[in-house]
Amino acid sequence: MVCARAALGPGALWAAAWGVLLLTAAAEAQRGRKKVVHVLEGESGSVVVQTAPGQVVSHRGGTIVLPCRYHYEAATHGHDGVRLKWTKVVDPLAFADVFVALGPQHRAFGSYRGRAELQGDGPGDASLVLRNVTLQDYGRYECEVTNELEDDTGMVKLDLEGVVFPYHPRGGRYKLTFAEAQRACAEQDGILASAEQLHAAWRDGLDWCNAGWLRDGSVQYPVSQPREPCGGLGGAGSAGAGGGASGGVRNYGYRHNAEERYDAFCFTSNLPGRVFFLKPLRPVPFSGAARACAARGAAVAKVGQLFAAWKLQLLDRCTAGWLADGSARYPIVNPRARCGGRRPAPPPSGLDPAAVAMETKLRAAFKVPVSAKC
Repeated sequence: MVCARAALGPGALWAAAWGVLLLTAAAEAQRGRKKVVHVLEGESGSVVVQTAPGQVVSHRGGTIVLPCRYHYEAATHGHDGVRLKWTKVVDPLAFADVFVALGPQHRAFGSYRGRAELQGDGPGDASLVLRNVTLQDYGRYECEVTNELEDDTGMVKLDLEGVVFPYHPRGGRYKLTFAEAQRACAEQDGILASAEQLHAAWRDGLDWCNAGWLRDGSVQYPVSQPREPCGGLGGAGSAGAGGGASGGVRNYGYRHNAEERYDAFCFTSNLPGRVFFLKPLRPVPFSGAARACAARGAAVAKVGQLFAAWKLQLLDRCTAGWLADGSARYPIVNPRARCGGRRPAPPPSGLDPAAVAMETKLRAAFKVPVSAKC
């Protein structure tokens, strides 16, 4: 959260043509949601673990149950000596400890302390309750059940509702190493997107002609409308269904993360507050915007916060405002002629890539006016 204040009333806003974007906290935190998931039985040894097929879905700040149940093929076994362990897959061959339980002894690790606990819904329930879900919680989790020399594991994938947004700093495109891209996303209230998240965003209409880093160290970009400057019309190098003439996700593969420089594709989820526009009596420089925000008990919104408000809360405003990285943008849910046109298109040669407009299946657009320089 970047501020802690209730929303302003309509009479408290100043009327003018230039706005300042702020983020103010909601009066109460949004309650988490639990998903009902069917289970799938595995078979290996005396211990049999059941986990969720597909994935479970939550959002930042929510509560989710990672389903896992177990039983023994022999009815004589008890549950007292069972060891339950949850780990997160951080790399194909690397795991991070999340939670472990042996009888009455329970322990959570790292950032999961105080947030993770067993559901405990009767014998054989190893399901993990995860509260106050964070962006970093996205990924695959392994549930391992061990009884003496017998064990079995199951996998659960946790997905988050959110939005993928392309990002580059004020210095221009293709300026970020992999580590710098990670920091840039964090500074804008996000994390580097996964390849799966980028592909889902492409299926939802994301079209972006600049290549960017993803979480696994690969460099890709989504093309919904094939054209010569964006990999051509033949679809060479596209990944996933719908490549070729209908577009696709262009993939540069895994790049040298300390030497090569690209943009970033970031991901963010549910807002920890509310984005709104503050309209001063006259246009203000960025420093004046920060002071105006502070006077209202808020802070200048970050790029990821505005994208989340546009995508998840359908924020629609045809007034440009400053953001925390020094850019000026405005969110459009319903495209219209006076707000950038009804059919946003790729920018002409020489236009700052930050001015590119996107369009989703809902024909929603996110605009940056060319005149908004800082």
